Amino acid sequence: MTTAATAQSDITTPDSSAAAESSTGVRAVPELVRRRLSTLDRRFDPYSWLVTAVIVVVAGILRFAGVGDVKGHIFDEVYYPTDAWDMLQHGVEWDEKTNGPAYVVHPPLGKWLIAIGEQIFGNNELGWRFSTAVAGTVMVLVLIRVAYRMFRSIVLAATAGLLMALDGFQMVLSRTSLLDIFLGLFILLAFAAMVLDRDHYRQAWQRALADGYDPETTPTVPRIVPWWLLVSGVMFGLACGVKWNALFFAPFFAALVIAWRVQARRSAGVRGPFLAGIVGDLGWLLLSFVLTVLFYLASWTGWFVTDTGYFRHYRADNDLSEPPVIGALLNLIHYHSEAYNFHSGLTEKHTYQSWPWQWLLLGRPVAFYWSGSGNCGASNCAAEILLVGTPILWWSFLPALAALVWFGVARRDWRAYAILTGAVAGLLPWFYFAIKDGRTMFAFYALPALPFLILAVVYVLGAIMTPPSGMAAGAARTDRQLIGTVVAVTYVVLVALCFAYFYPVFVGTLMPYDDWSVRMWLGSRWI
Repeated sequence: MTTAATAQSDITTPDSSAAAESSTGVRAVPELVRRRLSTLDRRFDPYSWLVTAVIVVVAGILRFAGVGDVKGHIFDEVYYPTDAWDMLQHGVEWDEKTNGPAYVVHPPLGKWLIAIGEQIFGNNELGWRFSTAVAGTVMVLVLIRVAYRMFRSIVLAATAGLLMALDGFQMVLSRTSLLDIFLGLFILLAFAAMVLDRDHYRQAWQRALADGYDPETTPTVPRIVPWWLLVSGVMFGLACGVKWNALFFAPFFAALVIAWRVQARRSAGVRGPFLAGIVGDLGWLLLSFVLTVLFYLASWTGWFVTDTGYFRHYRADNDLSEPPVIGALLNLIHYHSEAYNFHSGLTEKHTYQSWPWQWLLLGRPVAFYWSGSGNCGASNCAAEILLVGTPILWWSFLPALAALVWFGVARRDWRAYAILTGAVAGLLPWFYFAIKDGRTMFAFYALPALPFLILAVVYVLGAIMTPPSGMAAGAARTDRQLIGTVVAVTYVVLVALCFAYFYPVFVGTLMPYDDWSVRMWLGSRWI
């Protein structure tokens, strides 16, 4: 069992024995090359899955327990569950006042997922929130398995899952019928498929070298079909089918895929590893993007087939030609243009809006629900659902990202670069739009970046528990390791205690007003 910082670097000195052959005449893969191309052992590990199951069950209980207790629509539930129910009746979002299609500015997939819960449980609070609770729980599952594959340590993987399970921000969004939890899930699934593609690509290179491929004498690289990269394209298309800001991740993820493939070819001894395979890399990325587009369009199936969606016959209604298929696509492009203009011009002030530089500091959480009525045993009572991250966890994100940059430079570890790429993709574009046009934003826009922020914390925890460089395997634990382990365990315990303290304002528990007030740590910024 190893930690993040003990895993092998992708960039090492080339092995002079790369052309060695076995006694059977089949080219043997040198140990150094094998190590440089090494991936997680693919054998089934029941212990890791047992730990995964326990944490996922805990996360599920926290997300499903009493999920329908708070009555009525809270915050933006006035939009999405209503749209979802209308889609079950009409196939598209519907305006009951005009008895016609409604103009909405988000793609349909997230609402179709909400509609699954409504179809099962009805048009009620449990129906509205069931699918988001499922998505939030599955996010914990996926994060654990991604962390396990990246860090090769069930301890660090379990820590990642536990930190997400005990994060109030993710839990509140899992218990509220908004779209962002689905967006975060599909982005995480796309990244998970990319990590699997990285492993598959490196395993394929190992096999090619073992089968006799010699990068010194063969001008072309082996043909490797990246099935997991194509799966990533599908997941990314589904993410775009929930919200368009999934596109922020596209250039960052594409660059990451190319960087991983170049590293693999360099590790295998290929000369000019960038030029040697860049055409194939770009070709497969293009095919993956084609799948992204196809699955994104599939999320609009209701709009295509019902013939009643908003702008469905925009061209015909404006005396323009509307040929089959092409006309529908042109109408959809017009719809997208109008929706983009709406988002670009959305600068209306909102009580709970915030700027990206406030998000990690919890500078302006969003009050989803508030009630001052009921019997709590005191003269003044309060019940609130506050979208705020578990403070000790969230206030550790910025120092963790700073440490991650240092480790990425000092250790040249692909994990550090990968985690930092996801965090930057989920946060940095919002800074641009905030500065450019002052667009109205909310803290929950940071949800897709959350898994990467948690992975950054876990990476640093793993680093402080790492044996000193050059320490022999099986050697006695050093004082530095012992101190690092105590620090890491203490940190996780403090996060758990902090989560328990704030739990009442994550789920809307009625309590004396004074008990609620002492939990507003940043005073008026949280009220």
